[in-house]
Amino acid sequence: MTESKVLLNGIDEGIKTSVYTKVDGPESPQLVLTSIQNIFPEFDTDLQIQEPNLGKPSNYEFKQKNVSLNNFLSMIRKQAILDTALDVLSINLKNNSTHFEILRQAAIAGKVAFNLTEKNPLGGVIEIELSGDDLETWIEAATWHKGRDTVPRRIHDERMMHNDGDASTWH
Repeated sequence: MTESKVLLNGIDEGIKTSVYTKVDGPESPQLVLTSIQNIFPEFDTDLQIQEPNLGKPSNYEFKQKNVSLNNFLSMIRKQAILDTALDVLSINLKNNSTHFEILRQAAIAGKVAFNLTEKNPLGGVIEIELSGDDLETWIEAATWHKGRDTVPRRIHDERMMHNDGDASTWH
């Protein structure tokens, strides 16, 4: 297999996407929106956003469907975390549907970092849901890199990281 120059975005490949986060308390909704848009530039909201102040905390839910994954996929490629992404995107894979979370603190800095805990970390998370026919094959294609010619990887293979993010040992 040779490295494809075609960038996947999910939308044109029949993948349904949903991006969601909740903003509450003292969190800045504008900063949270910026963190989402750093990863998903097409994400937009028509909510009238007001920053929190004393006695008036934030209380927003940002959600959008059919968001392109092009920038997200480009970012994980540039960060060289494609094998991690393969594992994280497939941990919850069931019946052509999956979900995962990325950290808002990393996103505000223009980076992708996956949340691998059950807890809500400082700074919050952005939840992403994916669904579509043959999602497993799409995830493998979207996270493919030339190194897999030498060290092949598949979803749920023996090289998959543990649920807590620790690497499995292989040689």
